[in-house]
Formats: sequence, C-alpha cells, structure tokens
Amino acid sequence: MRVPFWPRSLAARTGLVLLLGLAAVQGAGLVVYSLDRIGLERIAQLRGVTTRVMFLYRSLARATPERRDALLAPWRKGPLRASLSRTKPAPNMAFLPLQMRQILRAGLFAVPLPPRLHPQGAELRGSFARHVVFIGLELPDGTWLAVRAHLPPIRPWHSPDFLLSLLLMTALAGGLSWWAVRRLVAPVATLAEAAERLGRDVNADPLSETGPTEVALAAAAFNTMASRIRRFVEDRTFMLTAIGHDLRTPITRLKLRAEFMEDDEQRRKMLADLDELEAMVAATLAFGRDVTTSEPLVPIDLAALLRTIVDEASDARPELAEKILYEGPQRLALRARPIALKRALANLVANAIKYGGGARVGLAPAERQTVRITIEDEGPGIPPADLDRVFQPFQRGEASRNRETGGTGLGLPIARNILRAHGGDVALANRPTGGVRALVSLPL
Repeated sequence: MRVPFWPRSLAARTGLVLLLGLAAVQGAGLVVYSLDRIGLERIAQLRGVTTRVMFLYRSLARATPERRDALLAPWRKGPLRASLSRTKPAPNMAFLPLQMRQILRAGLFAVPLPPRLHPQGAELRGSFARHVVFIGLELPDGTWLAVRAHLPPIRPWHSPDFLLSLLLMTALAGGLSWWAVRRLVAPVATLAEAAERLGRDVNADPLSETGPTEVALAAAAFNTMASRIRRFVEDRTFMLTAIGHDLRTPITRLKLRAEFMEDDEQRRKMLADLDELEAMVAATLAFGRDVTTSEPLVPIDLAALLRTIVDEASDARPELAEKILYEGPQRLALRARPIALKRALANLVANAIKYGGGARVGLAPAERQTVRITIEDEGPGIPPADLDRVFQPFQRGEASRNRETGGTGLGLPIARNILRAHGGDVALANRPTGGVRALVSLPL
C-alpha cells in the first residue's frame, strides 16, 4: 500500500528514517537534559533560600524581642516573606521529597551557630508545582520563624545559546547523515546503471570491484553474470552460424539437382520451395544472431535516418511514393547502433507498406529523455487479440491484412529485439480511423 508523502528513492527513505531517529534521540536527550537541569537549578535555589533563611534566623536568635520586628520589616514583601508566631505553623502544603528535605537541612546547618542557638525544631514543606517552599524554624525561646519563599519558575530552554547550539548540532548531524546515506546508496545506483548498460550492450564495461566488502561482492557477482550472458550469446551465435553453414550446402546441392529435372513444372516448384527454405534459414539466422553485440553505440541523427528509410522505401515502391511520408524535425540526435536501428525501423516501415498500402512516419521532439516514433498505415488493422501475438517468432498476420505471399513471421520480432536492446520498445495499436499505428520509444 502506498503511504502518502513516503519518498520513493532508497536514499530519501533512508535519510528520512535517520532524520526521524535523530529527532527522536534529540527529543529524548532534551528531556533528560531538561530534567537534570531542573533538578540542579532547584537544588541551587533551595540552597540559596536556606542560606538567607539561616542568616535571618541567626539575627533573630541573637536579637532581643523588641528588635525582631525591625529585623523582619524588610522580609514582609518580596519573594521571601517571613513572620513570627507563638505556635507551630501548619501550612496547607505537602512535605517535600526526602532528597529536597536533606538538601534543606544540610543548608540550615551550613551557617555556623553556637549550640544554644541551634533551631529547636524545623518544618519543611513546599509545592514545586506552585513554586513555593515553606521553612519553619523554632527559635530558642519557643517562637517560630515562618518563611514562605516564592521560587522563580525554571526554564531550561531560555538559555541564549541553547537554541543556536541545538540548531547547529541538528544541522551537523543531519548533514552527516545525508552524506553517509548518499555514499551508502551510491553503489545501488551504479549497479542499476550498469544493468541498464548491459541491457543495451552485452559487451559493456565491467563494474569496478572496489569499495566495501558487500559492494565489491555485489559488483563481482554482477560481472560474473554479465560474462555468463556474453558467453551464452556467443555460443548461440556460433551454433546458429554453424547450422546456417551446414544447411546452405545441401540446399545448394538440391538446387543443382533440380536443374536436371525434365519436368519444367516440377522443377519450377522445387526451386521455389528451395528459395523459400533458403529465405527462412536466412531469416532465422538473422533473428537468432545478436547483431547488436558487435556494433558500438555512436551518435546519430535519427531524423536523417528516418528520411533515408522513407526515401529508400519510396524508390522501391514508386507507385506508393505519395503514401510514404515523413513528418518531424529536421534533426534529432541520440546514441544508437545505426545499422541495427535502421534494420528495425525499416522492418516496421516495410510491414506497414506491405499490409497497409503506405507508411506515414512521424518523429516527435524528445520529452523526458525519451524519443517517440510513430509509423501509421491505412490497412484493415489487426484483431485486438493479435496485437501482441504478432511479435512472437513465426507468427504471421491474419488474412485480413491482405497478405499475398506470407513471410517468415520474423520481421516484427527482429524489430522488437533490436529496439529493446537499445533500451526502448515498440507496440502496435489499431487507429480509430482504420489501419495500424506502431509506436516506437527510444531513450536519448
């Protein structure tokens, strides 16, 4: 099932997964960092509060009751507010966690006092949700000092360098991740390009077997596969060449013997059968022999090649010259094997002329690195069920194609094999106004 917004390329998918993982790790790290910083700042706040409270307690413990009001005057407003009471205060707050109470007690006894002035009792409560801490200390005379401290909220992300540092780290990690992903998936793209080259040219250069172990093993396996394919093609070509050589000799002997036949009618029929057999052998050898393996890819002018094919077809059938036309640009360059490509396109044009009484060849400008050629005729068409079957070897057209003399049924298969060896293809379709359209696609 297609996931919306999910990238199609391996590099983009791997990069997206790494970036999402990086974001998750960054988020978890921020949570841990924030909790740790909140705890440290809370401890620092509590230590600061206890130190100030103990200095006030020491001043009050040493002062006479008459002077205590004057000492408390500055503490009646502000974040730390202190008051005295004869009874033990009971604030509506929960007890602080054990760790925080231990920190407060350690701070209370950090200020040096004589033993007689030590607090007789202590009450430690608070609510960090409301940012309030209550400290109650009993003076030596039984009076309780009650201090309510309003702590400022802790914002661990309000550091001026925090956002800049986070952005720099994220950008650096993301850039390194993307660079690593591109480096890792580059061999996959190289392997795909090599497979495409091998599909066009079985004698393409082998891959370099360098790099990481997995990449080197994949390149070695690909090179081994390519060498086996080349060996198979060479063996098939050699076998067909040998068969053709062995068949031509007895066909020639039969032709010589037929010349000595006294019956002219039988001699004519036998020679016609032998000519047909020789043509079938030649066509079969041409179909089986991979002529594209020895011809290199070179830049050609496709428009000029098509005009040449049209001119040659018009010269061969002057009575149909008005129906053999070319429509398209004057020049269009691409890399191809000129002899093989001319043979494939000439087969399609000849097929249209033979069965459709003409051929209109059209060449469209390149679009998305693809060139499209159309070859149309005005014949009776092909039954829809046979549009793909006619590309199979030895499959001839139906009688509705007005075939006076049947061929070997190898013209269209040869054309498709050559075009596919170029990385393209050909397909047939019936025209709405009658006739057949052959659509050829070739990569630039």
